[in-house]
Amino acid sequence: LSMTYDIVIRGGTIVDGSGAPRYQADIAIEGDRIASIGRIPEKGTEEVDARGLIVSPGFIDGHTHFDAQISWDPYGTSSCYHGVTSVIMGNCGFTLAPCHPDDQDILMRTLEAVEDIPAAAQRVGVDWTWQTFPEFMQFLQDKPKGINYGGYVGHTALRTYVMRDRAFTDPASDEEIGQMAEILNEGVLAGGMGLSTTRSPAHKTREGAPVPSRLASWDEVRTLVMALSEINRGVVEISGEPTMGQDPDDPNHYERRFRDLAIESGRPMFFPALHSRRAEPGTWKRFFDRAQEAAGEGGRMFGQAHSRELCTNWSWQTEMPFDRLSMWRDIRKLPLDEQMTLLQDPDVVEQLVHIANHEEEDFSRVMPAQARKPSDWDWVFILDHVDGTPNRRLGEVAREREEDPVKTMIDVGVEQALDTLYMVPLANENQDTVLEIMREPRSLVTFSDGGAHVSQIMDSSLQTHVLSHWVRNSGEVTLEQGVKYLTWDMATAWELPDRGLLRRGYKADMILFDLDTVGPEHPTVEHDLPAGQRRLVQKARGYHMSIVNGGITMRDGEPTGVTTGQVLTSV
Repeated sequence: LSMTYDIVIRGGTIVDGSGAPRYQADIAIEGDRIASIGRIPEKGTEEVDARGLIVSPGFIDGHTHFDAQISWDPYGTSSCYHGVTSVIMGNCGFTLAPCHPDDQDILMRTLEAVEDIPAAAQRVGVDWTWQTFPEFMQFLQDKPKGINYGGYVGHTALRTYVMRDRAFTDPASDEEIGQMAEILNEGVLAGGMGLSTTRSPAHKTREGAPVPSRLASWDEVRTLVMALSEINRGVVEISGEPTMGQDPDDPNHYERRFRDLAIESGRPMFFPALHSRRAEPGTWKRFFDRAQEAAGEGGRMFGQAHSRELCTNWSWQTEMPFDRLSMWRDIRKLPLDEQMTLLQDPDVVEQLVHIANHEEEDFSRVMPAQARKPSDWDWVFILDHVDGTPNRRLGEVAREREEDPVKTMIDVGVEQALDTLYMVPLANENQDTVLEIMREPRSLVTFSDGGAHVSQIMDSSLQTHVLSHWVRNSGEVTLEQGVKYLTWDMATAWELPDRGLLRRGYKADMILFDLDTVGPEHPTVEHDLPAGQRRLVQKARGYHMSIVNGGITMRDGEPTGVTTGQVLTSV
């Protein structure tokens, strides 16, 4: 009896996601699942030669903001270029559901202010077909998808839905908190991943006011998390709060409250983003101490970590640190070729340098990831390399040239035809510490912010960086461990059934890559959002294929047009 499979992948080196050692075998796919692994005599309707390539589960990114982008981009670019086949969106409380029709603009403006997703692109691009969260899940189900998407019920959207305008100014009444809890559970039972919220002072509106979830008392947060506990469904993501810098022995300290709530609720709780800063290098250790305490009493706490520096990018084609100052403002509105001419005029440059060094700026409305004057020019890098090779420090180049760093910044731009990207680390400046954090058992390597900070941050390459830098170039992480960080660890923490491993019966989400060549490409500025809005895009090399639920969605780094992505739901 000769049977055939839909796809047979032949002779690849299988790294199955579990951390077990690699082996060579064939994999057969039937429908959206893995049918067989081993030596497969039967033919596939499609035969794939994987000799010399690694075959691993598709990567899972738990921290993205594709809520708006899914309307116009089924593939979740740039994440899909980096081996990602599943994403969780709606982090930090910023979602587009639930939402009254009259509040659509408020939610879009909030996403623009906090996550740098242009409202102009959202107004043209988002297909508003929903009000409630279950209706949004239906929209997600019906939408063609090139990867798998799951989404949180966001606290800012939830609060705005129940309290309308008062969400931005007032505490919630007990009755309103009860309504929120009910709507949250309705959303999670319809497939939402859980609750996301933020208490971080970094998250503010264009006017500099706190976003709605920051006005919530801790009791409001606790009530919502305990509602999930009652249905034993959903995970919780809570972005940091100011008390983190206070006395760690204070019972109201954020990490202690976080731990106590993890124990009380029994739901998996995530803290983004766990990193180390030059100013306070060791504070991340405290979080893992609390997580260890929680584990002893039934609590599950995870820190979301990164695989390299967390950085903003300046570009003459997007934003530079002095764009809000006089004279800079006018010049930066001109077409690039006209800017190029002016920036070669010594008198103009002299004035710009003077203004940059002497004009005061009000930072209260400037978002954390926006370009701003650096405190130390030695921590501004000229992005010549993206492979982990050290880049030139702008401060050092200025000293070599014996000139003001602002002038060097301008001159380097002109020398590179205003194509330069400048990289400014916000955190994780020390790569040895990044490795230490990644190795923590309760750390999750995920924090791309994919779909957000579109002209400020390009961290969708963090998964590729694990392979190219940590596994291949430095050898600090084994291939098996690196893949496990990005697959099974993620699927386990988010309670995703049937994903994150190459096993018979599991969903056929997998990628084929060449470990010798895999690596990030240089980021570029593209004007490909709706309404011609701009964003940073970063591709990769060395990825040969992505398979999502049995469909070949990417070949040689480009989408194929196949949309076999599914909706990820809470268990």
